[in-house]
Amino acid sequence: MGKHTGADAFLPTDTILSGDCVEVMESLPAASVDLIFADPPYNLQLQGDLHRPEGSRVDAVDNEWDQFDSFAEYDRFTRRWLKAARRLLKPDGALWAIGSYHNVFRMGAAIQDEGFWLLNDVIWRKTNPMPNFRGTRLTNAHETLIWASRSQKSKPTFNYEALKQLNDGTQMRSDWTLPICTGHERLKNERGEKAHPTQKPESLLHRVLVGTTNPGDVVLDPFFGTGTTGAVAKMLGRHWIGIEREADYRAAAEARLADVRPLDRASLAVTTSKRAEPRVPFGTLVERGMLRPGEELVGPSGSRARVRADGSLKAGEHAGSIHQVGARLEGAPSCNGWTYWHFKRDGKRVPIDALRQQVRAEMT
Repeated sequence: MGKHTGADAFLPTDTILSGDCVEVMESLPAASVDLIFADPPYNLQLQGDLHRPEGSRVDAVDNEWDQFDSFAEYDRFTRRWLKAARRLLKPDGALWAIGSYHNVFRMGAAIQDEGFWLLNDVIWRKTNPMPNFRGTRLTNAHETLIWASRSQKSKPTFNYEALKQLNDGTQMRSDWTLPICTGHERLKNERGEKAHPTQKPESLLHRVLVGTTNPGDVVLDPFFGTGTTGAVAKMLGRHWIGIEREADYRAAAEARLADVRPLDRASLAVTTSKRAEPRVPFGTLVERGMLRPGEELVGPSGSRARVRADGSLKAGEHAGSIHQVGARLEGAPSCNGWTYWHFKRDGKRVPIDALRQQVRAEMT
């Protein structure tokens, strides 16, 4: 499945692309992606095998793709993929990049050097981390995510109210306590081994995508692995693009994605902030005859005002908008006229905001 982005540009969405992540990103049309989630090699610098106290070998990250000859080589690799990623982002696009103490500080500096604007760092605190078997260091119980917009002028998507609802009505913090990928979610190969050593939990991607994308957005993952980003994006009604050079990982991701069923449209709706709702001028209610010129509005303290033909109010010597007149009558510096003023219908007082919500419902 693909998506056209211009007269000559074609964006292959909902597809896993094979090849080097930088080369593939450079082949895609510029300014075509809303969000990039990147889980690059961590450059763990492991020296030899790691064993548990009873002697069994730990299934650690010792793959060729995570090995670099020097920090300088890793830094060059990081700058290359970040430059290619930034070219792909729309002006209001954003990047999420995840790492461990081995690489996240070098990556963070490169993100800033490349022109991104840091929005937050998030600590993912693992509820079930792998212990430190050698007993030589603290148990590494967290990873760090960096959230950055394409530039300082960007206005990236942030579904504040949706994340607040995910957090039981409390403002979402920058420390997230989530389990690592285990149990039925952990993909296995035909030998019963982990299909990918650093598979991320779907709960992590769910939070990222609900909080910083909208249905229909395009999400790109340049280090796709076994496809967690694509699986969650597909479920949540987002388009996705995965880039993965390893054939085994691509095969595992394709099988996984084939089993994912998108949520229905009603289930994709999230709580939005008042500021995100369509603006409705008070004059619209007058134009549409929902309130008539000359009709009386009543304030909570019994104050009264008349609606005028241009959508302003008149209350004695005071005239102006629903907000201005309310503030003057209350002797206050400001007033939310939508909640302050009421009209009468069938002998009952009804807030004028009910009419605004009626108009908004017709606009969606």
